[in-house]
Amino acid sequence: MVNDPELNGKYLGTISGDFVKVADNLKEASYQIRVRGFSDHPIFPVCKEEQPIGQLLIDRSLANTTWNYYASYLDEFVQRGLIDENKQEEFKAAYKNPDEYCCLFVVDKAFTNFVFIPYPED
Repeated sequence: MVNDPELNGKYLGTISGDFVKVADNLKEASYQIRVRGFSDHPIFPVCKEEQPIGQLLIDRSLANTTWNYYASYLDEFVQRGLIDENKQEEFKAAYKNPDEYCCLFVVDKAFTNFVFIPYPED
């Protein structure tokens, strides 16, 4: 699992622009998911339309962002068949430090992939 080079052109600009606005909220949500024992692998689905994965965390119409941000974690992705149960260890091995990186699951009409984006430094 690596960042897809296709992301650099079409998506990186809008995701990066939004991420600056929402990074603190996502970092806190990641921390809460981990500290409360839900999962060591928080995942934040992002999309422009409603989607059923996770719980809506940031509504784009209220936050003045391009993307909606949802909060989820590895177990839900396995339960929904988005990550094969036999591939969990591979996912965990590729998962980056959640204190430094945010795991986004970008969902768009022509593109769906995991992307790790670093949190801005304090």
